[in-house]
Amino acid sequence: MRRHYPLHIHISTLFLTLILLVCGVLGSIGYKLSTGLLEESAADLTAGFGREALLEMRRIIEPAEVATRLLSLQPVTTASSLGERLDSLQFLRQALDSSPALSSLYIGYDSGDFFLIGRIGHGSAAEASRAPDRATYVVQSIERAGPEPRGRFIYLDADLKVVREDERPDYAVAYDPRQRPWFKQGSASPTQVKTAPYLFYSSRKVGTTLANRASNRRAVVGADILLHTLGETLARQAVTPGSEMVLVNPEGYVLAYGDASRMVLAPPEGDGSPALARVDELGVPALVPLLPTVMSMRGKVTQTLRVKVGDDDWRASVTPLLLEGVPPLYIVTAIPERELMAGALQLIHHSAISTLLVLLLTIPLTWLLAHSISRSLGSLASEAEAIRHFEFSQPIVIESSIREVTELAQTMDGMKRTIHRFLEISQAVAAEQNFDQLLPRLLDDTLTASGARAGVLYLAEERQLNPAAARDNTGLALAGELPSFNLGHAGPLLGAALAAGLPRVGCLQPEDVVALGLATAGMAAASHAIAVPLLNRQGELVGAMLLIGDSETDSRRLSFVKALSASAAVSLESKALIKAQKDLFEAFIKLIAAAIDAKSPYTGGHCKRVPELTKMLAEAACAATSGPYQDFTMTSDDRDAVHVAAWLHDCGKVTTPEYVVDKATKLETIYDRIHEVRMRFEVLKRDAEISCLKAIASGEIEETARARLAAEWQQIDADFAFVASCNEGGELMAPQRIERLQSIARRTWLRTLDDRIGIAQEEKLRKARAPGTSLPVVEALLADKPEHLLPRRAQDQMPEDNRWGFRMNIPVLLYNRGELYNLAIGRGTLTDEERYKINEHIVQTLIMLQDLPFPKPLRAVPEIAGGHHEKMDGSGYPRGLRCEEMSPLARMMAIADIFEALTAIDRPYKQGKTLSEAVAIMSRMQQEQHIDGDLFALFLRSGVHLEYARQFMKPEQIDAVDVDGLLEATLRPGSPG
Repeated sequence: MRRHYPLHIHISTLFLTLILLVCGVLGSIGYKLSTGLLEESAADLTAGFGREALLEMRRIIEPAEVATRLLSLQPVTTASSLGERLDSLQFLRQALDSSPALSSLYIGYDSGDFFLIGRIGHGSAAEASRAPDRATYVVQSIERAGPEPRGRFIYLDADLKVVREDERPDYAVAYDPRQRPWFKQGSASPTQVKTAPYLFYSSRKVGTTLANRASNRRAVVGADILLHTLGETLARQAVTPGSEMVLVNPEGYVLAYGDASRMVLAPPEGDGSPALARVDELGVPALVPLLPTVMSMRGKVTQTLRVKVGDDDWRASVTPLLLEGVPPLYIVTAIPERELMAGALQLIHHSAISTLLVLLLTIPLTWLLAHSISRSLGSLASEAEAIRHFEFSQPIVIESSIREVTELAQTMDGMKRTIHRFLEISQAVAAEQNFDQLLPRLLDDTLTASGARAGVLYLAEERQLNPAAARDNTGLALAGELPSFNLGHAGPLLGAALAAGLPRVGCLQPEDVVALGLATAGMAAASHAIAVPLLNRQGELVGAMLLIGDSETDSRRLSFVKALSASAAVSLESKALIKAQKDLFEAFIKLIAAAIDAKSPYTGGHCKRVPELTKMLAEAACAATSGPYQDFTMTSDDRDAVHVAAWLHDCGKVTTPEYVVDKATKLETIYDRIHEVRMRFEVLKRDAEISCLKAIASGEIEETARARLAAEWQQIDADFAFVASCNEGGELMAPQRIERLQSIARRTWLRTLDDRIGIAQEEKLRKARAPGTSLPVVEALLADKPEHLLPRRAQDQMPEDNRWGFRMNIPVLLYNRGELYNLAIGRGTLTDEERYKINEHIVQTLIMLQDLPFPKPLRAVPEIAGGHHEKMDGSGYPRGLRCEEMSPLARMMAIADIFEALTAIDRPYKQGKTLSEAVAIMSRMQQEQHIDGDLFALFLRSGVHLEYARQFMKPEQIDAVDVDGLLEATLRPGSPG
């Protein structure tokens, strides 16, 4: 998505971009030039280092060259004994001291003799440790004139005086100068010989050896030169702190380096020979990639290359160093690019700072210039943003020297007022919840917007328009009664608007006045009007408006009325649809309640009366000016929620079987099983009679047999009468009665027919739990059989952690239809299982209501409807809520449900209580903390009980109630409220 920026941002950005571009170009040019200069300078410095290193080597070697040449002409080359050779010590010392790099001078004779003078330490460290403390020089001599070669070490002080002399016979045996390379090369060459730099064995230092044949060709003069100072020279010449410089031979072995300790590698284990480090063995990563370049140089000109090591770039060069008489050597240089280009980067840094300073100076000036140009446009943008956010509190006032800006400001101000007015009307219409009040409100707002002095709003029904509101511009209804009319008889003006589907403006004709009946409303003299059809989203006519005025309406006002009428039509349709949906919902609610009441004659009109009583008590709480409910209020949404909850408070009863709700006797299910029991007693009587006849036939005296039969029949009749009385459930089942019942049940009768045929599949499955028996079979007169036990199905289970929070004791069985079990019920006609099934209606009520997608204003319906069987002490059901856990409206419904049930006059199984009896029972219930004491007191004090009694109870039920006496007990300390 493309982003947009203010005008002053664009102007400022343009200026700043140009400045940045110019400064950037200048900086880039400066960086490029400085980079080139630095690279050239680095190359020149590297070349200069090569020259300086060459000069250094010559400075080191040339004095030694002169000394060896002179020494080759001295008498010492022809001396045949140690004494003669010692005579030249003074000259030898002067030649040795002429060059600090010269470590020793020596002469090898073709006889095998050897004579050397050197500084202490020119050899190995072990040899130096054997020298006396005052020794400065050492003379090493080998003479082979005698029968055995003689080797001696003579230690001299600074004045060439002997400090100590050591015999070294092993030295004479181990060393023969004639076998050394320098002797052989020097003897064979008429000129001076130089060896390539190498690692001296004894001192482990890098150096070179010079050899010169004596003039008599019978001796060779040699000199050892140390090159260790070259490393110090290279270290001093580093271009940058991080630069690396090293002198290597063509094979890449290091001859000079700033850190001499890295040059020599420790000898491998078991081998005493040290070795020079190669350039890739110095431990310098930047030099490792340069080894292939060194080995491929072969005397080429200087090679430059760039090396990357890790995250760092290096500038490297390999420069040949040509020394007369030896193979070419190479100076390898590696410089970190960040250090080499530090000057260029510093230049860029300074340029950036300069650019930043210029920007800092330029930004305020540019910003002020741009802002002065765009300020007025920015103000208009802010006003447009305010309109977008529906802020209409201030008019648009923009002062600008730009004409177009001023005209735009005026246009936007007019647009702002129009939108504000339109939105105010639309919001007012949308906010009206009552459809009947919406119609005059809609007409009043349209009259105000159009400037008309009166108007009529019609609603369309089929092909007819019916007047719904007629008002003047003061908000008063028009006098008289306007007629309804067919669409084809709407008059010229309104008829033309309806036909076109668009507003029409014009003069009212006499035909219009007659067709619309305006004379009856005092509008016979009206001259002009605006006819506005109201169309819904589908373009269907839902109504029309006639706006009556005294003059013509301009096109702009007509356009506004047209837009407003479209919005009004949509609002009208939406409100009508909402009203229709509410009416349909209300009808469904009452339909369900009526079905529940019609399902059982025992409930009668319970579902109709409870809502009325609940709403009476709720309104009384709203009207209370003192007591606990003096601050209680209800919104219209709360009233709707109470209304719906009260009508649906027993909707779960649709799931309760009628034969359970209406169970009048203990053995009743879908039918009363006492008839089966009676038939068994009849069988017993027939069996007794047959036995009597058989006895007579067998010769027994007839009078005796028939007397016994009469007594037996009398006992059977008495037993059945007792069982029948137990079935009625009107008398408490004392232990004696239960014992007699069990005694009767032990009597037997003979069944000769199969009881597993001709029955439903479900009953067959229950009988299959017990094994079948062969016929005929003797059975107990009354029994609890396995098929009488109906197990509770999975869907009838209620886990303790159920999502509804139900806390009820659930019987193990769904039903127990055992004959003895039912007849032995202690009070009433219901078993525990059946009583739970009846109480379960409130469980189903809550489940059903919580599964309904109630809108937000009605979300309290399940809580209100599902609490009317709860008790204030938490002993109620289904959730065991206490008083403080229930809303006041739920506690009100509990009172309404109880009072209605006590006083109902349409229950066939009982007569309704009188008013005093009902409130006395409820008073005891309050004392037992079953109902809310404060609400019960409000119920009595406010006279709700009397108001309800006059509407729904018989006159003979309405008797005197001692309200003060009841309240004294109700409001005792500790009463819940």
